[in-house]
Amino acid sequence: MTEPTLAELADFAGLHARAQGLDPGSVASALARIKAGGDPAAWPRTWSELGDRQLAEGRPLQACRYFVLARFPYPADDVRAAAGRSAVAAFDTWRRRQGGIERREFALPSGDVAAWTANLHEGNPVLLVMGGIISVKEQWAPFLTSARRLRAGVLVTEMPSVGENTAPYGKGSDELIPEILDALGARVCAAGVHVVGLSFAGHLALSSARHDPRISSIHTVGAPVSGVFGDPAALPATTTSTLAHLSGGADLSGMALTRDDLARVRVPVRYVASRRDEIIPRREWELLAEHVADFEWVEFDDVHGSPGHLADTRLWLLRNVLARLGDRRATVLGLLLALRGRTGRGGLTRVAP
Repeated sequence: MTEPTLAELADFAGLHARAQGLDPGSVASALARIKAGGDPAAWPRTWSELGDRQLAEGRPLQACRYFVLARFPYPADDVRAAAGRSAVAAFDTWRRRQGGIERREFALPSGDVAAWTANLHEGNPVLLVMGGIISVKEQWAPFLTSARRLRAGVLVTEMPSVGENTAPYGKGSDELIPEILDALGARVCAAGVHVVGLSFAGHLALSSARHDPRISSIHTVGAPVSGVFGDPAALPATTTSTLAHLSGGADLSGMALTRDDLARVRVPVRYVASRRDEIIPRREWELLAEHVADFEWVEFDDVHGSPGHLADTRLWLLRNVLARLGDRRATVLGLLLALRGRTGRGGLTRVAP
């Protein structure tokens, strides 16, 4: 297994830094120091020091975001593991001050799972948010603080073997979302469950939706479908090393979704695609367009995660989430996207039942 270079880590971490709203100047300065030294150990140490400084200045959420970068892409050493724990602790401090955000812990058949929740009550639709193979749940604070405005209950959690999730990543991982819904109970899920699953979490949501009718819709960015699992050697080193860490080096080829699998996904799927994606080839979302009954996608001329189109990605996803929730504000966001005119190509398919 090839370890990622500092340059590759910097490229991928840049997306996460921008998505979390970290100061671009501080991030650029830290990356310059890390690259100049050429010492891989400088990566977790530099970001952890920035996190400690934010904590000392009374900004726990900002501290959390730096600690998240320190553990990036996964806790491969003691310093990164400590940074992951510091991120959880800093987020916990912030959410206690914020109010309205609760911690939930689930002992599931797959493993132990932790989550942050807001406005999670009977009668509210559930928005289940899960990041990809690198993203920890503490990155999704904006979903939690927006729960009441969304008029939905929000639960943010992590993929198997990411963050505090102890479940192994592999062939049986599509049981994770159904197990979480079982733990929430039928009454909490009765108004519908809408999954925002980023990248590889989008794949888990698609796989789960084949057999779990509680999932009402899926919203994703750059989700793999099939080919990625069959040829991991073609992926960037950051991705292959992270997948190997999460799976314990297990063969993941059995996780590829077939055409029949996709045909069994009968809920709306909304997908943000990047034309220059270095992880997800175009054929992945073409398969969804050909075989998923209700599929809509938008394309950006960008790399994985569309870091140059974060605002448009968020607006497009939010519009579609609101539409599934029956919220009229979706129309307003659609008009705003049209005025911005940056959504590029895309499409809509309706496969005959």
